[in-house]
Amino acid sequence: MPWQLRHEGSPKILKDLTLEQIVDGLRDGQWESTDEVLGPGDTRWRRIEAHPKLAQIAEELETPPPMRQEEPSSIDMNALIDVCLVLLIFYMITTTVGVMVQKSVPLPRADAKGIRVVRVDEVKSKMIRIDAYHDKDGTPVVRVENQTVKDVLVSSTDLIDADKVREAVRPFVKGEDHKTEVMLNARDISWENTIQIMDGARAASVQVVHHLLKK
Repeated sequence: MPWQLRHEGSPKILKDLTLEQIVDGLRDGQWESTDEVLGPGDTRWRRIEAHPKLAQIAEELETPPPMRQEEPSSIDMNALIDVCLVLLIFYMITTTVGVMVQKSVPLPRADAKGIRVVRVDEVKSKMIRIDAYHDKDGTPVVRVENQTVKDVLVSSTDLIDADKVREAVRPFVKGEDHKTEVMLNARDISWENTIQIMDGARAASVQVVHHLLKK
């Protein structure tokens, strides 16, 4: 007995079909999986997707094959180049600024008319003398009343430690002389280290810091 087929919801019946014809028509899109078939020996109509001999074929046709994603054959280097350029610019700027900060900044020069002339006896009686300079190796040295301040630099740097300056100056402020002024002679010392010396002196209760200028 040949196969029979009818479209879903249609009373028209196609007769004398073979199983191969139904399978080919299903693959070609002539039939839908919801259409009904009546095979040899069947007592009732069944949907193609529910028939034992056609269910697997209908399922394979309904499930689309997985899309194959091709692996890219090359690497996009644009993003990496952009990041490298940003980092390069950053390091160039920071290096330039670091070099500028490390350079010595000369102290501002005062007008000769506004320079205060101090006598030697006035310096000895009222002021604490602080000398700051570089030794032959280029290391900053600080001397308070002709006494070298030991370990005056911050560890592994050329930055003068303001706390060490404070401890060296404090005995002269709290002592019998009770000096509250400083005569600072900074020879080619960076402005940053000069500020450190001034901060240390003020922390020791020094009220005025005078700068010794060359003639």
